[in-house]
Parts: sequence; C-alpha cells; structure tokens
Amino acid sequence: MRKWMPMWTLLATLAVALWPTASSAQVAVGVSIRVGPPAIPVYEQPPCPVEGYLWTPGYWAYGNTGYYWVPGVWVAPPRPGFLWTPGYWGWNEGVYRWHAGYWGPHVGFYGGVNYGFGYGGVGFYGGEWRGNHFHYNTAVVRVNTTVVHNTYINRTVIVNNTNRVAYNGGPSGINRRANADEERWGRESHVQATSVQMSHQNNARANRGNFASENHGRPATPAMSRVGAREVHQQDRIANGVRSGQLTPHETAHVERQEGRINQQVHNERAANGGHLTGQERAQVNREQNHVSREIQRDKHNDRVDRPADGDHGRPHR
Repeated sequence: MRKWMPMWTLLATLAVALWPTASSAQVAVGVSIRVGPPAIPVYEQPPCPVEGYLWTPGYWAYGNTGYYWVPGVWVAPPRPGFLWTPGYWGWNEGVYRWHAGYWGPHVGFYGGVNYGFGYGGVGFYGGEWRGNHFHYNTAVVRVNTTVVHNTYINRTVIVNNTNRVAYNGGPSGINRRANADEERWGRESHVQATSVQMSHQNNARANRGNFASENHGRPATPAMSRVGAREVHQQDRIANGVRSGQLTPHETAHVERQEGRINQQVHNERAANGGHLTGQERAQVNREQNHVSREIQRDKHNDRVDRPADGDHGRPHR
C-alpha cells in the first residue's frame, strides 16, 4: 500500500467532469491526482434488507481535502435486468483518474480491483437476474432471509483474491486490461449512478471521518445496509444545522467531537471482533447516537428560541 501523504504535498489537476449517460461508455471523470488511493479495506457486508436491491461496493472518492471512503451499500437498480459495474481509479501518464461506475445489462471492466462480495476483479458472481427477479448467491453475499427468498448457493465462483489495491496500472497497481467481452459491454447503452447513489456519496463526503487523512485508510463505517442509515443521517443533520446557522461553530465542534469518538469506538470494536459489532456493542452505539441526536436538537432549538438575531433586540425567532 502507498503511504498516505498530507494533501498539501499533492499536485492535483482538475479534469472535465463527464458523467456517463444512457448512451455513453465508461469514461474518466472528476479529478486527476498524482497519489493513488489507499487499499480497499476488508469489512463485513450487511445483509440485503429488501428483495431486489443490489450490492454496490464501497470505494475511495476524492474531495477537496483528499480521498474519502464511500461506504458499500445496498440500492435499488434503475430497472430490472441491470447490474452495477463499479468505478475504479486508473493510472495513466503519471496521474490517477477516476472511471465512473454505471448500470447496464452486463458487468464491464472495473480495473481488476477486488471490491469483494462478488466483485473479485472480473465480473460479478453475487447473483443473477431470472426474468424480473434477482436471485442472490449466498455463497458470496449476505441476505436477510426473512424478507429475501430468491437465493441459491454456488461456491464454484468464489475468487481467492487477497489483493486489495484500489487502482489499475502505475507503480504497484493492478496489471490487468479489459478483455474482448468487457470492451464490448463497455460500449453498451448505460445508465449513470442513480440520484440515491449520488446522495449517498455526498453524505459520505460531508462526514470528515470518512477522509483517509482522518481514518488512515480504515473507515469506521465501511458499509451500511441502505442509504440513509443512522450514522449518515446524523452527519447530515449537523451539516444542515451549520448551513442554516442553527448550530454555532462551538456547538458544531462539540457534536462533531462526539461523533468522532463514536466512529473511533466503532472502528476499535470492529478491529477487535473481526470486522463486525456484537449486539451489545450495536446497542451501546445506538444509545450514544441517541444522546448526540438530542444534543443536536437541543442546540438547534436554543438557537431558534434564545439567540437574538442582529436587529431583533432580543425577540425570539418564530
């Protein structure tokens, strides 16, 4: 793994953002930087919560202050029969460029990156469409069998790939090129990431604990069952309070520190338990998140009722 470098040492150049549309192939988008992303972390997959949802693996995106982790999550595909081709970082001419993921009838080239859970570097083996119903290969992915019944077991597709390098090409990168099928599938009609997926990435970027400069390549929340999970919602409430002015810098720093402690606690407990939390630990984290939630609500309420705005002469806001 390449050692993480402070962002002020990075030489970054912006490139034109070209999101894949329904008629375009996979293209390099977003940013081009000179330091590769951290390795893909090893983590536990949450069970599929809703029949028909597909797993989209976690990945390292890039923001103003460096790489940040977008947790793996179960999402609804844009239409039956479509599969997700993950995005990947590719090295070319001295810089790393992001190639956006897309939905389509086949899983195309994603750089040979081992994202896990059926995405071992080539294709996808976590399930298949049978008509309008998706059937899950429980030898590779986890499902909640109380709500998901379309399952089968095929262990012959399991890929023994322990390489977690997150980029293709370049120094120490994955040495793999697209085969003929992947090149052909890359030219098929595609659909870009859904609005839910983009919202999920935006929420991840708003949580500073997801940045590699904070977590050193080991995010506290590497995956979640669905978009809008508790930890994401909590961070979004803080961000909304800051934008609206309902949370002062002091109040924001206070609740952010508490969120940071919870994230670190989750990280430590996952590390001690092979990547997962016990039921007792989950209950404790939920109690702590409840406490932070009440503090956010109280601070925002106090701002609304007690803090006079300029020119209000002490009258409460209504």
